[in-house]
Amino acid sequence: MVVRRLARKASAERMALELVPTRHFDPGLEEIFRRGVQLARASTSMPWWAPRRSKTVQIRLRADGSSPLRYRIEGPAGAERLLSITPFGPAVSVERARPVADKAREHVVRAEFVLRGKPTAPLREVPLDPDPLQPLVDAVCDLRAELGDLAEIRLDIQRAPKWALRARRLQLMADARRRERREAQRAARWVRQDATGIEDSWMWQVQQLASGKGGGGSGRRLVMPPVPRRVEAREVLGKLAEDDHLVRVQLLVMCASNTEGRAQARLAQIQAGFDVFGGGARWAMRGWRLGPWRLGADRWPSRKGFERRWKWGHCQPPRANWVRLEELAGLLKPPTKHCRLPLLASDLPTFEFGNPQLLLQGSYRGPDGRRRLVATYAKETLFEVGVGKAGGGKTERALAQAIGWAHAGGGLMFVDPHRDSWPRSLPFLAHDTLTDRIALIDLGAHGPAPQVSSWNPIGMHQGQVPHEVVEATADAYASALGWDDASAPRALTILTACLAVLVAVNEAACRAGRPEDQTTIFHVRAMLTDPVFRTAALTGVQGRVDEETHAWWKTVFPTLPVDSFAVVLNPIARLAANPVTRAFLGQPTGRYNIRAAMDTKMIVWVCPGGNGPTDRLITALLARDLLRAVRSRRDTPEAARVPFRAYFDELITLTGAAPETIASMFEDFRKYKVHVHGMTQLLARLPISVRLSLVQNASTLASTAGSQSAIAPITSEWGENPTPAVVAALNRYEHYMSLTVQGRRVGPVQITGPHLDEVFADHARPRRVPALERAAESLAGASPLDALTTRASDQLERVSCFLAELAPTTPSVARLQKKGYQ
Repeated sequence: MVVRRLARKASAERMALELVPTRHFDPGLEEIFRRGVQLARASTSMPWWAPRRSKTVQIRLRADGSSPLRYRIEGPAGAERLLSITPFGPAVSVERARPVADKAREHVVRAEFVLRGKPTAPLREVPLDPDPLQPLVDAVCDLRAELGDLAEIRLDIQRAPKWALRARRLQLMADARRRERREAQRAARWVRQDATGIEDSWMWQVQQLASGKGGGGSGRRLVMPPVPRRVEAREVLGKLAEDDHLVRVQLLVMCASNTEGRAQARLAQIQAGFDVFGGGARWAMRGWRLGPWRLGADRWPSRKGFERRWKWGHCQPPRANWVRLEELAGLLKPPTKHCRLPLLASDLPTFEFGNPQLLLQGSYRGPDGRRRLVATYAKETLFEVGVGKAGGGKTERALAQAIGWAHAGGGLMFVDPHRDSWPRSLPFLAHDTLTDRIALIDLGAHGPAPQVSSWNPIGMHQGQVPHEVVEATADAYASALGWDDASAPRALTILTACLAVLVAVNEAACRAGRPEDQTTIFHVRAMLTDPVFRTAALTGVQGRVDEETHAWWKTVFPTLPVDSFAVVLNPIARLAANPVTRAFLGQPTGRYNIRAAMDTKMIVWVCPGGNGPTDRLITALLARDLLRAVRSRRDTPEAARVPFRAYFDELITLTGAAPETIASMFEDFRKYKVHVHGMTQLLARLPISVRLSLVQNASTLASTAGSQSAIAPITSEWGENPTPAVVAALNRYEHYMSLTVQGRRVGPVQITGPHLDEVFADHARPRRVPALERAAESLAGASPLDALTTRASDQLERVSCFLAELAPTTPSVARLQKKGYQ
C-alpha cells in the first residue's frame, strides 16, 4: 500500500508532449537511437523516493479520428526540457499536449503484449523504408469516429535495474548449465545403453569366441561418459550480455467502440501489425486461450492490475520484456515520410451541399473501400491549378466545383473560349434560386437569330475612375499586341492620348444625363483621322483633360506622320470588320459590369468565341477590365468584400492574349477576396511569368493523366512522389492533387474527380434549361445582332451631335483651330 501510494504521488507530477512530424521527416538510425537514449535517461528523472514502477517514460500511439496516429510522450515533469529537445531537429515540432479525456464506450477490449520465443533473442530488425509504423497505421486507418472507435497503444520504457539484470543473467546462466548437464547425462545414458546392447548381442559373442577371448574372465568395456560442454556467457546471454542501452518495456493496448465487434476486430489488426517485429523473439498477447475464451487483461485477475497501470502510467513489465534500444527503433519516432497516412475527415473535410464554407474537390476512397466527397475550406482555397490531357476531367471537376459554389450562394465568373461548359452546366443551374443571378456573355453568335450582349470598355456610366479605364484599355491593347515602351512607344502614346479624350467625353455625357451618347473604342479612328470630330471632342473636354494632354494634341500630334496611325488603327479595324465584336464593343452603354457582378454574387459565363487575333484582343480587354475591377475593390473595407471566384478554362488561350494580366491576377487577387482557378493541358506552354506566379501561389495543384514530360513540372513540386509515370497511368477523371487545409498542405493524394451526373444528379432540372438560357441572355442585355450593328454604325453621329451641343458656337471652334488643333 505504501509503494502504491508513493507511486501514485510520483505519477501525478508527469507531463505530456505531442510530436508532430513534417511531411519530409526522414530520420536516420543514429537520430532514432539518440532519441531512445534520451527516453531511457528521462525515465530516471524522478524523486529519490519514487518507486521503480513510476520511473518510466511512456510512448502513446493514439487513433481517435482526430488524426491518423497521434504520437505523444509522457514522462516525469523534471525531464520536460530533456524530452522537448529532440535529435530530429526542425523536422519534428514538439508541443505541450493537453490531457486526454475519453468518453465511455460501450465495448472495450484490453491486451498486454509480452516477448515470446527465445528470451535472449532480439526482435527483427525492421528497415525504416517503409516505415515500421505502417502496419499499425493500416490497422487503424478505417477507424470511424462517429461509431466511437478508439485505439491506443502505450509503450513504457524503463531503464534496466542493475540488480535485476544481474539476477536475470544468473538465472539464464544457471538454466544453461542445467541444460548442459541434463544433455550430458542424457548422452551418457545413451552411450551406456549402446555399449550394453552391443555386448549382449550374439554377433559380439561370436567375435569374442573367434578371437579366443570367449570364456575368459575379462569384464565389460570401460565406457567414458561425455563431459558437459562449457557454457559461453555471450552465447547464452545474447542481447543481455552487455549493460549498455538495455531497457525493460511494457506494451499495453486498448481498443474501444460503441459498435459490437469493432473493438475486437481492431485489436486483432493491431496484433497482426506487431507481427512485423517478430524474429527470434516476437510480441504475443499475454494470457491463455480456452476454446472461445481468452483469459488475459480483460478478465480477472489481470484486469484490475491492467487498469491501474493504464490509469497511472505505471510500468511493471513481465520478466521476459528486456530489449535493446535498437530493437525499438521503429517505435521511437513519429511516422516518417515513408508512412502512408489515411485522410480523415479532420484532414480533409467532407463536402456538404449548400455549405458556403466548403469547396468541392472530388471523391476520396478510404482504406475500408468507402467513398466520400471531400472539400477544402473556401477561405483557404485562394488559387487552383489543374493540369492534364484533353478529356481527362479538368473542366468537369471545375464545373462541379463552380456549380456547388453557386448553389451555396457564391458569385463566380467562368471563362470558356470553346463554350462547351455552358450547355454542360445548364441542367444543374436551372433553379429558381439561381435564375436571377446568371448572365451569359456569348460572342459565338449561334443560331439563325443570334443574340449578343454589349460592353463599352471606355464607358463611364458605371461610375469607373477615368484614369483606371484609360490605363486598363491601353494595357489590354499592349498586352494582346505585344507593345511595350521599347518596341512600340509611339503607338502606346497615341492610343493613350485618344483614350484620355474619349473617356473625358463619356464622363461629360454621363454627367449630362446622356449615357447613350458616349463614345466607344471605335471612335479612336475618328480621333485620328477626322479633324472635325477631333476638334469638337477637344473643345468639349476642355477643362476635363489635364493640360499635358492638351499640350500633346497641340504640339506633338500635328508633327506625327499619317502612317504612324496604322499600328493603332489596324486592330480596331479588325474589330470593326467582325459584326459580332462591332456589336459587342460598339454600344454606348453595355450591361456587362464585372465589378457589380462581384459585389452582387452573380454567376457570369463568358464565351469569347475563339482564339484568333481578334478574339485574343477581346479576351485581353475582358481580362484587363477584370483586373481593374478587382483592384477597384480597395474602396471597400476588407470585411465587406464579397468572395468571388474566376474559372479560366484553357489557360493557354487566355494567357496568349494577356500573359502579364493573368500573372498579376495570381499575385494580387487574394488581397481583394477574388480567387482564380486555372486549367491547362500543358504547364510548359504558359508564359514564364504566368507559370511562376501560378505555381508559387497555388493552394491546390491537381493533375490528371497525360504525358510524363507534361506532368513532370507538377510532380517536381511534389518531390517526385508520386512520379510522373504513376500520374501518367491514371484513369479518366482520376487526379493526384495537393490541397491546403487549415494552413498545411495535404497530399498529394489520389482523388476521383466529381462527375456532374453522379454528384448533382438530384439537382438536375433539364426541363428548365430553355427558360434559364433566355433569362441569362436577358440579364446580360443581349439584343439581336443586326440591331446592335446598326446602332454601332450610327453612334458616331450621335456623339458628334452631343459634342456640338457641348460647343455650340462656331467661333469657339475657330479659336481652337487657330491655337494649333487640327
